[in-house]
Amino acid sequence: MSSAVASALRKLLPRQLPPSLSSRPGNLYEVLARYPNDGIGRRVYQTRWGAKGIEGCYWEVTRTKLKLEGKHGKAWGVLTWKGKRVSEAEERIPGSLKYNWAEGESQTVGPYVPPTSSTSS
Repeated sequence: MSSAVASALRKLLPRQLPPSLSSRPGNLYEVLARYPNDGIGRRVYQTRWGAKGIEGCYWEVTRTKLKLEGKHGKAWGVLTWKGKRVSEAEERIPGSLKYNWAEGESQTVGPYVPPTSSTSS
């Protein structure tokens, strides 16, 4: 390939994948935008739940309205917490931009050590 063609291709191709094509955890909308129908029917969870020792928790996505190429939007779903369905009717999923999300159910990551409160005598 000639250097002129190679340099032209480098200008056309992005230096990194857009968030909607990345396989890393991201905000809720970036994760949902990776899937057909904007993730409706998928199970998603906050990655911090596993770090806190919380297992078997997820939101099952029932409705989405994504905008700005999957970086923002709104999502609704049904929460299952520690294996038990918490909400009967769909509700808006909170913390969608504030935390990192991934597809699947939460699992404990490494040994969990609960925080201890130190009291001075």
